Amino acid sequence: MTDFADSAISTLLREEGFACGCGRRHRTDLRVLRIGSGVINILPEALMSLGVKRPFVVCDANTYEAAGRRVSTILDDAGIPYTLYVFPPQSQKMEPDESAVGALAMAYDPASDAVLGVGSGVINDCCKVLARTAGVPSLVVGTAPSMDGYASDSSSMVQNRLKVTLYNACPQAVVCDTDIMSAAPMEMLLAGLGDMLAKYVAICEWRISHIVTGEYYCENIARLMRRSLRRCVDAAEGLIRREPDAVEAVAEGLVLSGIAMGFAKISRPASGLEHYFSHMWEMMALERGEPSDLHGAQCGVGTLLTIKLLERLRTLTPDPARAAAFAASFDIPAWRERTRGIFGRTADAVIAMERDVGHQNDPALRAERFERIVDNWPAILAIMDEELPRADDLAAMMRGLGMPVTPVGLGIGAEDTRRAYIGSRVIRDKYLTSTLIWDLGLEREFEQLAGELAV
Repeated sequence: MTDFADSAISTLLREEGFACGCGRRHRTDLRVLRIGSGVINILPEALMSLGVKRPFVVCDANTYEAAGRRVSTILDDAGIPYTLYVFPPQSQKMEPDESAVGALAMAYDPASDAVLGVGSGVINDCCKVLARTAGVPSLVVGTAPSMDGYASDSSSMVQNRLKVTLYNACPQAVVCDTDIMSAAPMEMLLAGLGDMLAKYVAICEWRISHIVTGEYYCENIARLMRRSLRRCVDAAEGLIRREPDAVEAVAEGLVLSGIAMGFAKISRPASGLEHYFSHMWEMMALERGEPSDLHGAQCGVGTLLTIKLLERLRTLTPDPARAAAFAASFDIPAWRERTRGIFGRTADAVIAMERDVGHQNDPALRAERFERIVDNWPAILAIMDEELPRADDLAAMMRGLGMPVTPVGLGIGAEDTRRAYIGSRVIRDKYLTSTLIWDLGLEREFEQLAGELAV
């Protein structure tokens, strides 16, 4: 069996994939990957190798200046025809929503045979959705090592004001020129590190869910994520000096995260409760018509917040009487009313998803989970010990790099942090730290703690 953690990144792109000890075959549709200085110049070669003759090139005003102009020049010099679309400047941060995808669809040139995004998170996500709709491959030239979706087969979108994950084919080519990425705003460089720090919680929760719910888990993929995370943490100090090797380490880690998600066919290797804090804060901002911070910055804060919650949880012991009393007091109409107070216009969609997909409120399923938690509590504690750094150590590192370490540092108050914690449990069908705490009958204590930790 191929050990992913010890494999060169080029090996992981093997077209036939890999038979794994987990019982599944893993593969990615990513065919061309270049990370390094000056690699944007291989773009014509990449297009030729994929049979792309006329790309539809997508930028926004900022990414056009960062790399889009250079892409246009390279394509012109190579004699490759293309259609260019540049999103007009926005007064607020552009969202990956129906409006953005609709604008692309209306501008799309049907003579195009691929969608080439030039940008990072929002551009990449929207281009994958457009490419799926148009039935053509997507490609991306990254402009900042700010998020882990470059090579994933999913898009994190806003649909009907609700954060959702839409599954598409991953890009067939990813080009990350570190000369371009090194010049990105420092907050975007640090956001990429924040998105990588999320892997501490993601792997921990994935292993716990495997025990509690029987969810699929692959240790080979988990090892790949741990190795990538270690390399990023080791390079962190160089990142604030914009050292090319550090930027390359973070960019590679983020791309490998996307490959790992594609291998697993789920987002588990890369996201957990920390991402759901970010999703909730973004949804709250959308509901109010306010801007939100960078996704990776929010994930970094969410990671530290989740580790602090788990450190408190590790001091407790499952109590059947307490869990039974909490379960008996749970009232579905009251929960729906509370959910409407948290989610506003998106509440009905959240309620329907829990009813039709998540089933986390089902008392019989909850009782089964609690029994497994009790039976495996020492193993669950061991997983936390093995996977998680000390919160104080992580906070010191983040603070030393100038990263925000609390929700308040992002401009998010205690009440929104508490509400985000409550809402995190039901916005997706995923077993999280907040679900584990709810199963233990400790939600009220920990929602209060989440608010206290916001400062």
